[in-house]
Amino acid sequence: MRVTLRALATLVTAGITAGSIVVLSSTPATAAPGTMVISQVYGGGGNSGAPFTNDYVELFNRSAAPVSVDGWSVQYTSAAGTGNFSANKTNLTGTLAPGQYHLVQLAAGTTASGSLPEPDSVGTTNLSGAAGKVALVRSTDGLACNGSSTPCADEQLALIADLAGYGATNFSEGTPAPALTNTTAAVRKNGGCTDTDDNGADFDAAAPAPRNSATAPARCDGGDPSPSPSDTPTPTPTPTPTPTDTCDTPITHRIAQVQGSGDVSPVAGQDVRVEGIVTGTFQGAGQFNGFYIQDPTPDNDPATSEGLFVLSSSPVKVGDRALVSGKAIEFSGLTEISPATVVNVCGTGTIKPAEVKLPLKKGITFERYEGVLVTFKGDLTASEIYNLGRYGEVTLAEGGRMWQPTDREGVNTEEDARRKILLDDGSNAQNMPTLPYHSKGADTVRIGDAAKDLTGVLTYGFGVYRVQPTQPVVFKPENPRPAKPAKVGGNIRVASLNTLNWFTTLKSRGATTAVERDRQLAKLAANILGLDPDVAGLMEVERNSDVALNTLVDGLNAKAGAGTYKAITHPDPGTDAIQTALIYKPAKVTPVGAAQSSSDPIFSRPPMVQTFRKADGKGQTFTVLVNHFKSKGCTDADGAATGADTDQGDGQSCYNAKRIKQAKALLALIDSLKLQNTLVLGDINAYGEEDPIHTMENGGLTSLSKKYVSTKDRYSYVFDGLSGELDHALADKSLSKLVTGATIWHINSDEGRFMDYNTEFNPPYLYAPDAYRSSDHDPLLVGLDL
Repeated sequence: MRVTLRALATLVTAGITAGSIVVLSSTPATAAPGTMVISQVYGGGGNSGAPFTNDYVELFNRSAAPVSVDGWSVQYTSAAGTGNFSANKTNLTGTLAPGQYHLVQLAAGTTASGSLPEPDSVGTTNLSGAAGKVALVRSTDGLACNGSSTPCADEQLALIADLAGYGATNFSEGTPAPALTNTTAAVRKNGGCTDTDDNGADFDAAAPAPRNSATAPARCDGGDPSPSPSDTPTPTPTPTPTPTDTCDTPITHRIAQVQGSGDVSPVAGQDVRVEGIVTGTFQGAGQFNGFYIQDPTPDNDPATSEGLFVLSSSPVKVGDRALVSGKAIEFSGLTEISPATVVNVCGTGTIKPAEVKLPLKKGITFERYEGVLVTFKGDLTASEIYNLGRYGEVTLAEGGRMWQPTDREGVNTEEDARRKILLDDGSNAQNMPTLPYHSKGADTVRIGDAAKDLTGVLTYGFGVYRVQPTQPVVFKPENPRPAKPAKVGGNIRVASLNTLNWFTTLKSRGATTAVERDRQLAKLAANILGLDPDVAGLMEVERNSDVALNTLVDGLNAKAGAGTYKAITHPDPGTDAIQTALIYKPAKVTPVGAAQSSSDPIFSRPPMVQTFRKADGKGQTFTVLVNHFKSKGCTDADGAATGADTDQGDGQSCYNAKRIKQAKALLALIDSLKLQNTLVLGDINAYGEEDPIHTMENGGLTSLSKKYVSTKDRYSYVFDGLSGELDHALADKSLSKLVTGATIWHINSDEGRFMDYNTEFNPPYLYAPDAYRSSDHDPLLVGLDL
């Protein structure tokens, strides 16, 4: 089973984005899917006994359409070393026809032997003859990661069209391919067509047999049979023999007998003939090369499903009565006939959708509905849209959005698992030019919007039950974009916002091009100017001698007027690539004394401390402490989490012990500096009812969001379909009396990542230089009456 990028958290302890909750991949891992694959890897060239002088990588187009590799590259790194893919890169050019090969000749060894066929691309990379990892990358930029000691971020994984790890490697699709020798290559099965996204299952160690573009094409019989993380997985079709069965040929099994009452078909591996009414066809370009049938006369056993997927390009339409012959198999958890050897259309019929009520009853799973036409009456709320732009997926939940269990009391995680379903888009396509779903009056769906009476075929793929819709799905805008933050009152406004890696250094954590950097700056400026704060604490600003910080201020002032905002230099920005920062309006407030920080080594991103008073000199002073606590990822610069910092299984993920220590160190800093009217801001990387927040509350600080923001609106981040507040504003007792209000401006967490500044894969029509999806965290705003 291929694991989607969004599901990497199932491979590692929960994590999200760099500088926030970081996903750090461990073996096994998964490359982004594609129609182009690595079909051979050979690293023994020029070694003793090698049949060829050069190493090589062979590529193959499995799809039914030409694929251009202009601007792509083949990249390599060692099996378990610390080097990155970027160190060994060969750029590609050309277009591969369906079934065509592309030979990439690489470094030669010291022992001359046989010559390769005429290569289509030439590079100098020296592959290991035994173990390593090769990536086919949709870019000529080198990947500054290796998947293990330097994990690949989601954005980097999204560029990987295919990944082949072989031998004792620490990064591969599923299990690694076999270890190689001077006389063996990793050879993808079935001429290159096989792709189950498990290198160990897809490759054999066999005699190297390099093929180039002049080799006769080897079509995969019907286009791209590969599953993608958004769709029902189906195996590679095989040539269909001459039909012998007719409408008069009797069936051998009912569909329910093929499905059985468990997760696995009791007749898997056997040839069967079944009858059913076609309920959904997915045979078009970019779809599944098959259709669903359902028995119109159920067997009255609620444990058995009456629907079945059929892998076949034989033309059918919804309502056809089809008799299907072929082999019953289990493919990645889906029971199907694959391939169908005969499809006879023998009349018509109708199927009424089965009504499914969420949450499912305890002890009941969707297995009884696998392959069945279903409908979910009423509204289902969008709780996750992370993969809407990538794979056309939306996680839906009955009863409203789902919450992080450590963010608030009363969350029933067991029931949450029974009240959600994944909406798919009936397609294998990814990174579509237009989104498959949107809310009325909007270009996209926001988390919180609702779909009514969802109807489609319920199927299974990549570890998740999902619905392939058979009727149009339109979302109601139940959670429209807020044009401006709610009023907070007071005469001074203080904001806190995570900038999502605002870097002026390109191809680092933030923008990869100048165009992206300018797009990001435009969105951040719209965010900050929309908040209109007099003081703003910032997180995830590049630590580069204030170059990034000053560029942001210049961008703000270009829109708001010269001198509107000014930055304060951090006295100790720390050792991380990112730092905390402060900007302010000199016309509204004046810094009192120099900025301060903490020298406690518990902080790699030390807090920034600055006292302010109103510019007119009237009223009380107040002190802002800007923070960015350790992320929930289970690895940092010192290596993997150990001891109390490992995941304790309490929902707080890794490094909770460290975050508690940071909270205590922050309280000690407040005491040591004898601060009054204190406002603690920042990305604490802890939800509302987790230990670090309780530590600060027990130390005398009050959560302003808990006090002023309604429970349903108290969130700033969405991860894995669960909403919660990672970003906090807490005041000491004296400042609490001066607070006039607080709000969270929901401009980011409810928006899809496809709305951000990136140009890779994001549909151009979705970008706007506005505040929406300027970050992945929502900003907070506090009003003070000084």
